[in-house]
Amino acid sequence: MDNKVSQQINDIVGDNVKKIAQLFPSAVKDGEVDFEALKEELGEFREVDSEKYELTWAGKKNAKKIAQEEVFGRTLKFIPEDSKDIDTTENLYIEGDNLEVLKLLRQNYYGAVKMIYIDPPYNTGNDFVYMDNFVSAKEESDMSEGHFDEEGNRLVVNNRSQNRFHANWLSMMYPRLKIAKDMLTDDGVMFISIDRNEHANLKEICDEIFGVDCFMADMVWKSSDNSNNNALTFSEDHNNILVYAKSSQWKPHFLNDPKKRAHFKNPDNDPKGPWFDGNPVNNPGLRVNLQYDITTPSGKIIKHPANGWRWSWETVQEKLKTGELRFSEDETRLIRRTYLSDMKGLPPSTLCVDLDVTGHTRKAKYELKNLFPEVPVTSLFSTPKPSLLIRYLLTLASEHDSIIMDFFSGSATTADAVMQQNIEDGGKRRWILVQISEMCDDSNEFFQSICDMGTERIRRAGDRIKQEHPDADIDIGFKVFRTADTNIKWNSLMDLGQIDISQLEYTPDLLDFMPDAKDIDIVYELMLRQRDVALSEKMEQLSDIGDRTYLYASSYLVCLETEITENLVSKLAELDPLPIKFIFRDSAFKDDIALKDETFRRLKALIEKNAGTNKPTYTVEFI
Repeated sequence: MDNKVSQQINDIVGDNVKKIAQLFPSAVKDGEVDFEALKEELGEFREVDSEKYELTWAGKKNAKKIAQEEVFGRTLKFIPEDSKDIDTTENLYIEGDNLEVLKLLRQNYYGAVKMIYIDPPYNTGNDFVYMDNFVSAKEESDMSEGHFDEEGNRLVVNNRSQNRFHANWLSMMYPRLKIAKDMLTDDGVMFISIDRNEHANLKEICDEIFGVDCFMADMVWKSSDNSNNNALTFSEDHNNILVYAKSSQWKPHFLNDPKKRAHFKNPDNDPKGPWFDGNPVNNPGLRVNLQYDITTPSGKIIKHPANGWRWSWETVQEKLKTGELRFSEDETRLIRRTYLSDMKGLPPSTLCVDLDVTGHTRKAKYELKNLFPEVPVTSLFSTPKPSLLIRYLLTLASEHDSIIMDFFSGSATTADAVMQQNIEDGGKRRWILVQISEMCDDSNEFFQSICDMGTERIRRAGDRIKQEHPDADIDIGFKVFRTADTNIKWNSLMDLGQIDISQLEYTPDLLDFMPDAKDIDIVYELMLRQRDVALSEKMEQLSDIGDRTYLYASSYLVCLETEITENLVSKLAELDPLPIKFIFRDSAFKDDIALKDETFRRLKALIEKNAGTNKPTYTVEFI
């Protein structure tokens, strides 16, 4: 009965050990990896020397370490005054360092995100990079070591003149991609926009994190609709989008674009509908048993392709009867007819050059300006992506009820695009956007930070959609959270002699919680430690039970009452449906172990009685 809510949110190393145990049970003994046994499972391969093929840089080992480190003493604080439609929305906008946020969200959204799109800094020499250090003891120490600027911001400019120009960028990206991969569904996929500055390095670290087999495509997006006449060498009119999937078996949705199907015709009024000729009839690999000649109706001989036909002789005869295969007019070739009705769609091209489909950077700026007609272009986000591009990616990789994430959200194009796509196809996609509160230039009179611009863009885009589609059932709201210090005194200050026990009778919250901590923030912080519990779920105050008793997602009971009574326990046991977890304050029992044991024996008996024939499954934890 003395289960404590753990301060630790993630157990990344433990999760990795479990994955090894699933693949190689003999290599994990008593929860620890037997590396010698693991080598045997891998065929005892040994490095001849220290040299091996990999991308390395100064700080790589530390970047790997940071990816596995826990974030202690931090939480996500709900900001209702900046949110919209908080009682119904399932969308999240989170302000904070995205690595910190990813770690805080990892438990809640482990394996839950279908598609991630990010447009990170391209490391052009003028971009900001994140300096990741969450454990320094003093601000003075942080500033002296260059971790923050004079205002405490984690962002610093990464100049080309710095010795570790590429290393700084790689160290920033590696842990973020590592954590983000954990949040993808088994059939999830990540799209990463990038230009030539770090394209090669980004692909190398993605190959390492996702695996080479999970590299799906290097898409080329025509980002400009006109050539650069000032170019000294080549006019650079494109960016790249690297595509990596959680599984090597991932496939994109095939397209039903009429433009791409224009080559399907039906000049002979074939009853099966439009068709085209040209799909291969030869085998891609050498098949000696399929190397046979075919005799035409007039007696001509058609020699087999070098590798053989794609089918057996019997199958070819059947396809000739159905019309899928036919002879050319001069009977020198075998032609394969492919019907539009048999196609699920056409595979997407890695060339995204149709500006009507994927947009371009100039269109993206027009789009932003159209939402903010009163704001000068110089005060808006300088490098937005067009919503058309994100919508196109959504058609390739999302389902109607998918969770979409963008943790370099910038001007919030991804949220805008998701809402537009939901209107287009009736989807219920939800989004999670993360953006550090990067301050705008002092000359900007309209926005204090990029977050201010992003949330206002979402409000205006959503309102416009509602105006144009007043009867549409679409979620245009969002809950805003912001990274903050913990609300809970995980390590009792009483043990350190820092609390006057005589004061607890009058201010009992000082024992468990930080000064000015709000109940709603405490509940959310406890929920960050639960697997598969979305932060968008509903929180109810159970006022008929107590002033500080809450039910989250209809499944998690958080009782913050300062005293536990028999009447309270009886009411908790009568809840229907039964919560799967009860969380109480240890201090509510006044260190009376007998009272605690007796209370929960009674709670257990009442729950079992009220559950009837249904076997109750619940756990009890304490803070």
